[in-house]
Amino acid sequence: MKRKILGIMLLFSTITLALTGCFASKSTNNSSNSTKLLSNNDIFTDRDLKQNVDVTSATKYTVSDNNNISITEEGTYLITGTANNVTITVNTTDDSKVNLVLGDLTIENQNSPCIYVKNADKVFITLMGTNSLSVTGTFTTDGTTNTDAVIFSKDDIVINGTGVLNISSTDNGITGKDDLKITGGTINISCDSDALEANNSIAISDGVISINSKKDGLHSEYSSDESVGYVYISGGTINITANDDAIHATTIVQIDGGTIKTSSREGIEGTYIQINDGDINITASDDAINAGAKSDSYTPTIEINGGSLTIDMGQGDTDAIDSNGNLYINGGTINITAQSPFDYDGEGKLNGGEITVNGNKVTELTNQMIGGQGGNMNNQRGNRRR
Repeated sequence: MKRKILGIMLLFSTITLALTGCFASKSTNNSSNSTKLLSNNDIFTDRDLKQNVDVTSATKYTVSDNNNISITEEGTYLITGTANNVTITVNTTDDSKVNLVLGDLTIENQNSPCIYVKNADKVFITLMGTNSLSVTGTFTTDGTTNTDAVIFSKDDIVINGTGVLNISSTDNGITGKDDLKITGGTINISCDSDALEANNSIAISDGVISINSKKDGLHSEYSSDESVGYVYISGGTINITANDDAIHATTIVQIDGGTIKTSSREGIEGTYIQINDGDINITASDDAINAGAKSDSYTPTIEINGGSLTIDMGQGDTDAIDSNGNLYINGGTINITAQSPFDYDGEGKLNGGEITVNGNKVTELTNQMIGGQGGNMNNQRGNRRR
């Protein structure tokens, strides 16, 4: 999906939300009948969700040291073997779909991506067997392109399959300059920067993902367009240890399912955070869930409609659930251990759900500071990292 198409979709979504009264500034948003911002069916195609690929007629490559692989035509490619300093480059037409099937592939590079998508409509990376990709040195640029990830794609990328992918990086793990989707496989990432990074969106429907990152676990942001940059999770098992944010988005973070466990400075950060389902466990040393004005497309809002949410906060000036705008809890089970469970600057409504704070059931929202630590919700543009 290209940025122009995504922009149209998000514009349509914003208009629809405004008309149906689900936009964050509308009073009906404190109802337990809230509408989901994003749809699983709209995000994932049937091919995205397909986990097995017939490689009978695939073009087959076996990697060897210092011999790059160049893919210039649409098709399915099975890549196997063990080698050093090899880059698999995809450079096809704008409407081409390419399927890279990794079958027990191991590549260790010094300064360039193991997989580099220069141009395509969409590239599927299907996992078979156990695969390991690593970059051990400083990434070099490709002209003006800063290829700073083990898997680096300028276009849409989908990771699926039934195999394993281990990634080790001195910078980012997987970077997609459009949409990045994960629908299957077991993915383990250890990196010095963001583990999963995308401009337009990161969407996860299934898979087992383990992340150890010195920056963010999931980071979706496009500095040239604040209307994009969302994170959507509908399934899978995700474990994140990060030095900064576990999940960071410019616009929406929406969780419809899955098992998510994070340990980080901040847990979930975005402009509009909607939790509809899932088993979520957050350990944080700063805010666990934080809605700030990173995009003019939405009023900062945290909306919890369902799921099981456990938050364990560090000591000090920290908030478990902190909205620089509105806070609506309509359902779900929430268990908080924190000195400051809630902090919101706008409207706060408790319409349903079961909430326990420090072992005690609560029936109303307390507020740590109004216009205080979170700041005025219209003056939080500086919250953007980059």
